[in-house]
Amino acid sequence: MAPKKIPLVNRELSWLTFNGRVLQEAANPSVPLIERIRFLGIFSNNLDEFFRVRVATLRRLLVVEKGAKKIMGDNPRKILEKIQRIVIDYQKKFDNTFQEIIDELRKENIYLINETQLSAGQIDYLNGFFDDHISEFVAPVILKRNNKFPELVDQSIYLAVKLTNSQKPNTKEFALIEIPSRFVKRFIQLPNEGDKSFIILLDDVIRLCLSKVFKILPFDTFEAYTVKITRDAELDVDNDISESLLEKISKGVKNRKRGEPVRLVYDEKIPTDLLKFIVKGLNLDEDDYVIPGGRYHNFKDFIRFPSLGRNHLINLPLEPVSVKELDEATRIMDIMSDHDFMLHYPFHSFQYYIRLLREAALDPAVKSIHITLYRVATESRVVHALINAAQNGKKVTAIVELRARFDENANIYWSKQMQEAGINVIFGVPGLKVHSKMTLITRQEKNKERKYAVVSTGNFHEGNANIYTDVNLFTADSRITSEILKVFTFLETNYKTFSYKHLLVAPFNMRRRLYSLIDTEIENAAKGLPAYLIGKINNLVDEEMIKKLYQASKAGVKIKLVVRGTCALVPGVKGISENIEVYGIVDRFLEHSRIFIFANGGSEVCYISSADWMTRNLDYRIEVATPIYSKPLIEEMKTVVNYALRDNVKARLVNHGGCNEFKPCKEGEPEFRSQLELYSFYQNIERHKNGEVK
Repeated sequence: MAPKKIPLVNRELSWLTFNGRVLQEAANPSVPLIERIRFLGIFSNNLDEFFRVRVATLRRLLVVEKGAKKIMGDNPRKILEKIQRIVIDYQKKFDNTFQEIIDELRKENIYLINETQLSAGQIDYLNGFFDDHISEFVAPVILKRNNKFPELVDQSIYLAVKLTNSQKPNTKEFALIEIPSRFVKRFIQLPNEGDKSFIILLDDVIRLCLSKVFKILPFDTFEAYTVKITRDAELDVDNDISESLLEKISKGVKNRKRGEPVRLVYDEKIPTDLLKFIVKGLNLDEDDYVIPGGRYHNFKDFIRFPSLGRNHLINLPLEPVSVKELDEATRIMDIMSDHDFMLHYPFHSFQYYIRLLREAALDPAVKSIHITLYRVATESRVVHALINAAQNGKKVTAIVELRARFDENANIYWSKQMQEAGINVIFGVPGLKVHSKMTLITRQEKNKERKYAVVSTGNFHEGNANIYTDVNLFTADSRITSEILKVFTFLETNYKTFSYKHLLVAPFNMRRRLYSLIDTEIENAAKGLPAYLIGKINNLVDEEMIKKLYQASKAGVKIKLVVRGTCALVPGVKGISENIEVYGIVDRFLEHSRIFIFANGGSEVCYISSADWMTRNLDYRIEVATPIYSKPLIEEMKTVVNYALRDNVKARLVNHGGCNEFKPCKEGEPEFRSQLELYSFYQNIERHKNGEVK
């Protein structure tokens, strides 16, 4: 008898549902108006990456449909058809939301206008602006029928232009103009008129000036429609050992612009003859996504929509909570030596971590610094501090993951800078991505070396720390630091493997130890002891892990999870997952911390981790989950998770049969928005320390 198939949601469709939650925030009238525009930008950017990676992968699998079904859980062609339907539905919601926002902006005296809505004075202003700031970057390409079709750049947008002559109706040409948003800002603010603000997109300024662009050609009528291509962005890094990994990744990034097209989006008002010409020129077929849309594309640029001084239309920044003991300490390592502590970004400042690195760079007793770098900021203060440490004679080792998708260029650049400064740069492990986030500082103290570690759920990236919720453990506990040293030794040598008593390290023991922790809950449920698992995670898709959670649920273990993104688990299924609750939160910060708390029969154990519960994280990446041994810090992590579980403002039910339904608010229950409540929680901790609250 074949084993009964367990309930699972396809990961691609689950991810689209997550992005639907982002679109909900854009449509939510309680969200500040300009933030709603920015959520449209986030939704668009997410969808671009989804097509460049996940849809591209599915299209590759079309050639082996039967074999792919085992991997994907369904025929890839059927999944692609479902994706197409969902994306077209989202596009309609997106366009309606955008129009609603434009209407609401008008009520605030902010006018997002196009080239047909300009006054005479505004036309004069923009003609001058075009001549002075835009014209030199506009490079039209005439599309001749017999010429090779131009190579369209992924992530760029183009105006597809139809040129005609009113005196000669049968004379026409087609042209393409790449919108030069790399050189000119996408949003151009016109002079105010009283209390009215006017914004026009760069696209529309070019539309206004098409007669200038094509003035030497015999045409007097110009129609311009936005088109955008999305290409396969997966890097195929071969196993040619004669080529360095750095060279391979560099070549792969260069080739990315030549990846196969996986989507063409276009203004639905485009003339049929122009669209057909472009589709044919790009060699698109029925398996490619040709998706009608609105007048504008590349909405990711709307993430940077100007605030125009309207503070009531944006989320005002939350000033990071100052940590008194760190502010007053001469050295952060002195505090770490005394006790473990945690920082939670963006509620706390990432500057404390930068300060630790800078202190280590100057401290004559510090001998070495080891760090893993998966993503770094464009102007990375982290890397600058590491270079400074190397300049001061410290032995600095940086494990850099060159294959961090879409950040390869930045990682290549900083790797070269670090190598030139004398830092030992190691490019990961063959066959395994290094995704763990660890820093280890070795300091000579009296007659022995002491180690200090920072373990994070997210990247050491000051930009991310402003918008991602991540926790960092700062510790000098030798149980943890000695095992972090083992991980770094493995990363440096690759042939030395170790056993780990405290850390959960993928791909060596993490999966096995997680199963063991869940098995303990199952055994305790049978004994009538407290048996539960609460946690936060970004993605839950590993089928074996889901089976283990279903097993625990059937045994009576209470499981409550907050899953931000993709979730293949189906909660609330009678006889399978009725003891499992799953929620998803989309709010002003991106939920990113991974925290797992097990009842352990009444003596709770807590881990923070860089790893999601995905097959790639558990089996094909170097990941670390770190135990929290300090009772106060376990309580703090419980508060973080429980606040997320209590959220009744931004929490949605995940895979509960509905589609992104908001978690119901019980009658008389006050609103509880977890991110803002956490900010107040950390403020109150410091107020208590300062004696402001009794």
